[in-house]
Amino acid sequence: MTQSSPMQIPFDNSYTRLPAALFTRQPPAPVSAPSLLAWNAPLAADLGITGTPDPQVLAGNTLPDGAEPLAQAYAGHQFGGFSPSLGDGRALLLGEVIDRTGQRRDIQLKGSGRTPYSRNGDGRAALGPVLREFIVSEAMHALGIPTTRALAATLTGDRIQREVALPGAVLTRVASSHLRVGHFEYFAARDDRASLRALYDYAVDRHDPSARDPLHFLQGVINRQADLVTKWLGVGFIHGVMNTDNTSISGETIDYGPCAFMDTYHPDTVFSSIDQHGRYAYSNQAPVLPWNMAKLASALLPLMPDPDAAIPDFTAAVHAMPDLIDAAWLRVFAAKLGISSPRPEDRGLISELLSLMQSGGSDFTNSFRALPDNDARDHFADRDAFLDWTARWHDRLATEPEAPALMARSNPAVIPRNHRIEQMIQSAQSGDMALFETLRRALSTPYTTPADTGLTTPPTAQEQVTATFCGT
Repeated sequence: MTQSSPMQIPFDNSYTRLPAALFTRQPPAPVSAPSLLAWNAPLAADLGITGTPDPQVLAGNTLPDGAEPLAQAYAGHQFGGFSPSLGDGRALLLGEVIDRTGQRRDIQLKGSGRTPYSRNGDGRAALGPVLREFIVSEAMHALGIPTTRALAATLTGDRIQREVALPGAVLTRVASSHLRVGHFEYFAARDDRASLRALYDYAVDRHDPSARDPLHFLQGVINRQADLVTKWLGVGFIHGVMNTDNTSISGETIDYGPCAFMDTYHPDTVFSSIDQHGRYAYSNQAPVLPWNMAKLASALLPLMPDPDAAIPDFTAAVHAMPDLIDAAWLRVFAAKLGISSPRPEDRGLISELLSLMQSGGSDFTNSFRALPDNDARDHFADRDAFLDWTARWHDRLATEPEAPALMARSNPAVIPRNHRIEQMIQSAQSGDMALFETLRRALSTPYTTPADTGLTTPPTAQEQVTATFCGT
């Protein structure tokens, strides 16, 4: 019998060297009976983690050597209203590692208990949201979309109270950093220039070493966020809570709360139960990001030698963002049609297809995936209009010899469909992790048709999930 070796995490921490105003040190709160539900062995290898995964560590009962747990302070605009004091209310940064590519990565426990920033929350996480984030974040990674990653899901052995009592869990999350727009807003709102400068210098060193000044740094964040949101749109992803405290400096997708992937295409689709007015609907995700970047710009302005003189340049950078997003959107959707070198007139071809999908209630993912097939017209209610569109599309592809290969790698066969995730959560709450493993396996290669073709099937009317929740 092979003896297991202790779990070792090669911490190399830097955030703890920042001013104390940026965080609060504290250990995780213990749980009753931790047990490991899911472990991401390839990611662990990338991070240099060795030994047997230890649920006592991954649930927060035991601190590994080198860990320096802390909760970060930040603010945020939530649905347009400013909350000056937010922070990690149910998460603790254990520390950082340098991965095998030389990149610094955070390791965080989410659901590890109350912190000074918890307000009225219990600091815990239910099993459902933990498994949802594990599945969706790893699916996003496989889709090639910048994202936080899931290292482990650990059952706590405790029940937590939401609408009903639910099994508790802890997610071990990995990110390029957990720095958000809200971090900068926090210190700008307090006119704490020293902490704001320290945070800025740290963010530049970690994410933009070539940034010459706060304006150049802002432009880097804008570029990353423009690229990110168009990739979301390309797979029908709806974040659900695009507040500034959920907008990362690194350009990664962060905080998978009431997120969802569209089934039937409609630009006004909303799933989040707290988004009552559609602020973060599918089609509003691109327009809202410049608003978020304006808040970052305002927070960075005090760092300029002459803030008033810098306002026009900061304003111009933010106002240029819609054009950046529009250009990226054209590249993403043109690729979905097999067009590698898009032209301005291709916008019309793309928009017309989306209109046909909307009017006929077509499934977003399956309709794009089926385009090269003879039965693609079956995905459209107005077959004659689709055939007319197809003739013009084929004419356009005459100069695109690589179209089939480009479409195959631009249109996923399988996504984390909401009804499958809900089925997986219900099964897991009863102790059955089989569907979790099935989803995890299929979503690791999303551009390959899965053996279980039921994973590509849209929900029936009875299976539809119309609302998703943040989990707090």
